[in-house]
Parts: sequence; structure tokens; C-alpha cells
Amino acid sequence: MRRFFLIDGNAILHRAYHSIPPFKTSKGEVTNAVYGFIRMLFDLYKREKPDYLGIAWDRAAPTFRHEQYADYKATRAAPPDDLYPQLPRLKEIIEAFNIPQLEMDGYEADDVLGTIATKARAENDLQTIILTGDQDALQLVDDEKTLIMCPITGLSKTKTYNEMAVKEKLGIEPSQVIDYKAICGDTSDNIRGVPGIGPKGASDLLSKYGNLDEVYNNLDHLPAGQQKKLVEGRESAFQSRELATIVCDAPFPFRLSDFSVHKIDYEKVSLLFADMEFRTLSKKLDDLKKQIPPIIVEQSSIF
Repeated sequence: MRRFFLIDGNAILHRAYHSIPPFKTSKGEVTNAVYGFIRMLFDLYKREKPDYLGIAWDRAAPTFRHEQYADYKATRAAPPDDLYPQLPRLKEIIEAFNIPQLEMDGYEADDVLGTIATKARAENDLQTIILTGDQDALQLVDDEKTLIMCPITGLSKTKTYNEMAVKEKLGIEPSQVIDYKAICGDTSDNIRGVPGIGPKGASDLLSKYGNLDEVYNNLDHLPAGQQKKLVEGRESAFQSRELATIVCDAPFPFRLSDFSVHKIDYEKVSLLFADMEFRTLSKKLDDLKKQIPPIIVEQSSIF
């Protein structure tokens, strides 16, 4: 099958930053997150040999989830001061690789990834793999058409989740991940769930009743303590389900040919690497040229 890789830019940027200690160029520019991200990109090209590639970014503006719940993601620690100043330089390099960078007001990167992956399912002989550190994306797993790849150690090792792997990890099907989070919550996003019911309880309830609605339809069959928690947490549970649901029909354009990897502007990438003093990556660029020979770059007007 042809393979289409979609990268959760913010998740991988954070992991890149924390995987490599901060270092500076001779001009004093901090570049460790940029270096780590691009090194991951080279590993992806070499190891996975994608046919198509795209990167989605969160925007700073609030999303529809913040409008529904003001404290959404409110407990997240502020990023390090020297992380996001590196983002413009990273985006400049990605632009030279001619990889579409996807973002949309009012939506998170997850929503853009979910929408593009859903549209890609209509393509014959195409498998979509989403590279992310955010396990919310496990809800997008769809047999062998859409898989989730998560870094395990830094950026060098990954685990790929199909339906069987999701069930082994959480004890539920990918289609139940949303209701799972609705019950046990998600501390990373400050999604409350049902206070007092954790991952094991959520997994057991869904294994028995299938979905959140059926759990509430069968309250009379549950132990008194669990029943009480669910009754008291009903409003939170259903709001949490809305917050945890990745949008898969955002009004975002999609044309598969725009994501072809065969459009790298090697000269521009080389100049940017020289400016940022990425000598090791410059050597990797020569190897990539052998894998993906240069062609005339055609800039997309869609993104």
C-alpha cells in the first residue's frame, strides 16, 4: 500500500525539545527543538519511506472546546521560554522540504489530522499513519487504513497501534476511546470525566455495556457506589465526551497529490542547515537525495 504520514507538529516538537538538551549556534540562537524535529523527519524518510507527508499545528487562538469548557487544558504547564521561539525557524525548514503545514482557526491539530485521515480513507491502496504523542488519537484507528504511531523513547523508537494494539493497551476498541475518556477523564487536557472512576473501571464498564449511553441506561445493574459516582458525574461525563471527540469533518481542503514527498527544495534546505550550523543533518541530506532525487519544486497554493 502507498503510505501517507501525518505528523502532530506540536506533540513532536515538545518531544524533540525534551529529547535533546538546549544548545545554541555561534550567533546565540537556540536550536535543539528544530534539530530534534528535523532529525526525526530524516529517520521517518529513511525508515518508513513515506509516499505522502503532512504536518498539522495547533494555533494559539482558543478552539471551540475552550468555548464549551473554559478550563480545557488549563492545568498544562507553560512551555519553556526557549521552545516556541524556535517554531518559525522550524516551519521555514519544513517549507523548504515542501511538506504541507496544516492549521485552522477554531480547531486543534488533532481535528485537522482526523479530518485529513478521514478524507484519505476514500483513496484506494492508501494507508494513513499519524505520528503523535497524544493518545487521544487512538480513537482514529480504523482497521489497517488508519494507524497511530507513538514515540516511546525520545524520538528513536516508536510503537504503531492498530485495532488489536489499542485493545491490548486499553482493553477497549478504538471506537470506544471517546467514551473511555468521558468516564475516566484525561488529566493532560483537564477533562474531568466521572470523578472516582479510573481507567480500569471505565474499561470494564465499556466492555460490558459498549458505550456511555448504555452505561447510563444500565445504572440499576451497577454496584451502589459506582452508581452514585456516575449519577453525580453525569453532566461531566457527557461534556467530557464532547471535549474528547476529535472532529473528522472540519472544512479543510484535501488533495493527496499536494502531500507527495517528491518536492524537496534541496538547495534551500542546505542553505538553512548551513545558517543553523546543522552539519550532521547536512550529511543526512546527501543520503536523502539518493532516496528521493531532486525534481522541479511546484509550490502548492492550497495551504
